Amino acid sequence: MIRSLLSKLSQPTPSPLGDDDARLAIAALLVRLARSDHAYGATEVDEITRILSRRYGLTEDGAVALRLDAEKIEAEAPDTVRFTNAVKDGVPLDDRIAVIEAAWSVVLADGVRTAEEDALMRMIPRFLGITDRESNEARLRAARAMDGTADGDRI
Repeated sequence: MIRSLLSKLSQPTPSPLGDDDARLAIAALLVRLARSDHAYGATEVDEITRILSRRYGLTEDGAVALRLDAEKIEAEAPDTVRFTNAVKDGVPLDDRIAVIEAAWSVVLADGVRTAEEDALMRMIPRFLGITDRESNEARLRAARAMDGTADGDRI
């Protein structure tokens, strides 16, 4: 599955992703964001694992396995533009907004917003077809969830 996704992402015009590939690409995008500041720590790792577990209904072991595969993909994958374009083509708009909320959760997980994370969070929503306003609303929801003030479950 990893080789297949890398092959698709490396094509000049990547083909649409199936569900498993889209899941892996989203997970790898979250990993790329978390690694962007060169401080990929336990807090971010745990947040990504939690997001994957909740988003896909996985056990903790299943979410960890997906995250580990995503870490391998992220290390070998082409530029972020190809990542986001593949996700945009393979994921409906409502799900892409949820991806942005998850991305903000990862950025906010360690309590530090770096310039590298901010730069990616200006780029990723745009490439996913998400407006600045939708991204800001997703950031606010993620922040409220981190503070425990949001209604309902986190992403």
